[in-house]
Amino acid sequence: MMQKQLLLGDEAIAQGAIDAGVSGVYAYPGTPSTEITEYIEHSKEACEKGIKFQWAANEKTSLEIALGMSYAGKRAMSCMKHVGLNVAADPFMNSSITGANGGLVIVAADDPSMHSSQNEQDSRYYGKFALLPVFEPSSQQEAYDMMHYGFELSEKIKLPVLLRITTRLAHSRAGVVRKNFRSQNEIKLPENLRQYVLLPSIARKQYKDLLSKQEYLENESQNSPFNYYFEGENKKTGIIACGLAYNYYLENFENLKSPYSFLKIAQYPLPTQMLQKIYDECDSLLILEDGYPLVEEQLRGFFNNGKTIHGRLDGSIPRDGELNANIVAKALNIQHEEGESIPDFMVGRPPSFCPGCSHIDAYTALNEALEEYGHGRVMSDIGCYTLAALPPFNTINSCVDMGASITMAKGIADAGIVPAVAVIGDSTFTHSGITGLLDAANANAPITVLILDNGTTGMTGGQPSPGLGKIEEICKSVGVSSEHIRVINPLKKYHTENVKVIKEELAYMGVSVIIPRRECIQTLNKKLKEKAKEEISA
Repeated sequence: MMQKQLLLGDEAIAQGAIDAGVSGVYAYPGTPSTEITEYIEHSKEACEKGIKFQWAANEKTSLEIALGMSYAGKRAMSCMKHVGLNVAADPFMNSSITGANGGLVIVAADDPSMHSSQNEQDSRYYGKFALLPVFEPSSQQEAYDMMHYGFELSEKIKLPVLLRITTRLAHSRAGVVRKNFRSQNEIKLPENLRQYVLLPSIARKQYKDLLSKQEYLENESQNSPFNYYFEGENKKTGIIACGLAYNYYLENFENLKSPYSFLKIAQYPLPTQMLQKIYDECDSLLILEDGYPLVEEQLRGFFNNGKTIHGRLDGSIPRDGELNANIVAKALNIQHEEGESIPDFMVGRPPSFCPGCSHIDAYTALNEALEEYGHGRVMSDIGCYTLAALPPFNTINSCVDMGASITMAKGIADAGIVPAVAVIGDSTFTHSGITGLLDAANANAPITVLILDNGTTGMTGGQPSPGLGKIEEICKSVGVSSEHIRVINPLKKYHTENVKVIKEELAYMGVSVIIPRRECIQTLNKKLKEKAKEEISA
């Protein structure tokens, strides 16, 4: 009897990769994708099987490492959240031209409704852009099964595949039946040792090869076990449900039995024959997809023959936010019950720094040092420290993308706002801030950069920081003067001294770096608890 486990969607992907014979898993932590690699990290099976894993400096390096393992003939996986795919876009787009040798699965975890993200972009567009197959599971079991299927397809067609999930699937649990374990691949170099050398003469030939595979990929989708057409009694409205939207649709019917004809899509490119069938047989169509209207847009292009197509573009489904069963019910005019909305007099509780967080004392000192200069000059970044945009600090004025604090600070300084300040975390600095500091140092821009060093990637659960113990040397190596690299201890008892240091560097008309350094209170508490357990067991 096959083993059954209760798993998060993220964990199902990780276990699926282990059982499918993956040899390496690489990632940069980002909600809702983090738990995939954490599961590998803590898996006894993964350890026993010698599966390599690493929290990379950023998503680009993560994918490039995985691409290298694929080059060597081994199966590899690279995991990130949706905006991380922007960072990895260069190797991602080019990997469709290099192709894959060992199976390569790239996981992008999207965040409709922006629960913990700057936008709700839909990674399926990247798959379409790169002309690669995309999988979008509707359940934890499918997420698990798609790892086996995806690695096999990747090796069959010699291309990477993209697995796209969303927050609700990533962070909800269900029973998953496991398959038999597959051994890892042996090392096997590509038959063509110039396959990964993207000189124009080679790339042009391989792009033609990629184009020639598109018909095969569509046939794979047409015959995929994850795509199927159900012919219902009611053909007034045909339903096209993508990924998790399939569940939101069926939840509206007793015993999950649909009265309408519907097409479930979980593998792309789109199966055009199935689409043609449901279009021909139904009077109108309703497109359900958790994210952007990718299928709806393509359907309007394929079949612009007068039939009504409903979805996000015509307002039948809200243009933003994640789907749920009630939204689907409204679109189908199905009677449903909704809970009462939160009363206007209820005041929401905004997120706040953890009690004892080192960032509190760093921002308190920065705010006092900036009093004589006025507001609107602090560019920041993505991390726990972004909470200083809120009361009571109201310190920071930007949070755009990873690493943008330093480069935006240089931009406002070039515009004449001096002194300009950048606030960035230690992990974000090594992710994308180093090159910005190099630009600033080359121009000797009048900016003060605070690298808030709490020794971990705090916002996503305390993964190791790639720059631990190296930040001062990195700053020196890109051209920051040693005398203007200052380390302070963000504690109340050092407040006066810290304000003095910040004021001195704000007055300096060049690049300076201040490093408020104190361990994250959460990782410290975790260490103390583990130590206490060890002492009790001893």
